[in-house]
Amino acid sequence: MACTNCSTGSKDGTPRGCKNNGTCGTDSCNKLTVFDWLSNMSLPGGEETFNCVEVRFKNGRKEFYRNTEKLTLSIGDIVATEASPGHDIGIVTLTGELVKVQMKKKNVDPFGEVPKIYRKATQKDIDIWSEARNREEPMKVIARELAIKLNLEMKISDIEFQGDASKATFYYTANDRVDFRQLIKDYAREFSIRIEMKQVGFRQEASRLGGIGSCGRELCCSTWLTDFRSVNTAAARYQQLSLNPQKLAGQCGKLKCCLNYELDTYLDALKDLPDLDTKVYTEKGDAVCQKVDIFKGLMWFAYFDNMAHWHVISADNVKEIVALNKEKKRISSLEEYAIDPTVTEEDTIEKNFQNVVGQDSLTRFDKPKKKKKRPVKNKKPETAAAATNEAKPAQTNKNKQANGGNKPANNNNRPANNNNGNNPNKQGGQGNKNKRPNNNNRKPNNNSNNNKQQSNDKNANQK
Repeated sequence: MACTNCSTGSKDGTPRGCKNNGTCGTDSCNKLTVFDWLSNMSLPGGEETFNCVEVRFKNGRKEFYRNTEKLTLSIGDIVATEASPGHDIGIVTLTGELVKVQMKKKNVDPFGEVPKIYRKATQKDIDIWSEARNREEPMKVIARELAIKLNLEMKISDIEFQGDASKATFYYTANDRVDFRQLIKDYAREFSIRIEMKQVGFRQEASRLGGIGSCGRELCCSTWLTDFRSVNTAAARYQQLSLNPQKLAGQCGKLKCCLNYELDTYLDALKDLPDLDTKVYTEKGDAVCQKVDIFKGLMWFAYFDNMAHWHVISADNVKEIVALNKEKKRISSLEEYAIDPTVTEEDTIEKNFQNVVGQDSLTRFDKPKKKKKRPVKNKKPETAAAATNEAKPAQTNKNKQANGGNKPANNNNRPANNNNGNNPNKQGGQGNKNKRPNNNNRKPNNNSNNNKQQSNDKNANQK
């Protein structure tokens, strides 16, 4: 936001309001400053420096004054200048030969009649000036209330006091002409001061008030933009932007000034493309251009009979078709030259990609890293363990063979335990699956125990 009290200055000369010591970059602190690149250069012998200086006032207003008293002035000095009536207080922003260049730029005669500088501002002048600046905000509130009571379609945007506090200038915005004769009488009776009304545009009001734009930065007009160029909807059409007033308008209600920033680039790119109103004549029917992709060089065409279906054609092919139409020749249809923009874009990316840096894959960092195997330090214990593992299966096979011979003996003893006289193969198997075994069968058999002891003795003898 713009600082309202930066340029008033305190008694010690330091600016106040923004607390940045003149480096906030907005409004009175740093707006409209000029770099004097001729300050370190000396004039040829016998020539005197140009006796006019540039002085800045509130809201970025600048005027040129002649230094008739031959005061030693430098950039940043506070001076008392000629005004009507009385005098005004301002800050010197430029001296030397560059003032002559600025005067010619603003169509001011360097050797004509120019107001003069009275003196350097004294401490009394600065005190009166600062007190007058402090009265501006309360007066603005009262002035708006008086304008609302009179039902005037206007807005009081700012008030500027003259340096000697003898006159106040009221800046206002309005769509039409306003009859404010009664309003001036009310202001003079309320404030007891000389009143001057000055109408400004909506863009000038936005530059005075400041704000944040849709881009997230401070408004260009309140920071660095000094001149307002006309902006129209043609700039948006050339850039293929939708004509939505809510998106194209700035805080001032007018079209954004930034629409002109890239307009020259788009106009240069459009020189190599056919016109937007180009018509193509085919045997299937006539077609007209609907849309253009300027930087990709693609154009969308549609038949007059079927405007809903568009065909994408490159700009070079369109030029060939237009050349054939000039020779009174027609192509069969647009489908012959139609392309798919998504496929062509992918193909061009794959063809133009070169492995310059030596990268094998663009997604190489997305692949998970494989875990590295730890090196084996001691190999001898592994060989000994392998030998023991090979010995274990041999012993288990011997035990299985020894136990395998006793299985038939146990099976022969099972029928003896069955008290029923039924077939043991059928009922015995079902009884094991579906029924719990009897407690009588769980008792150890003397014959089976004797057989187990004999088999264990045989295994001991074999070992």
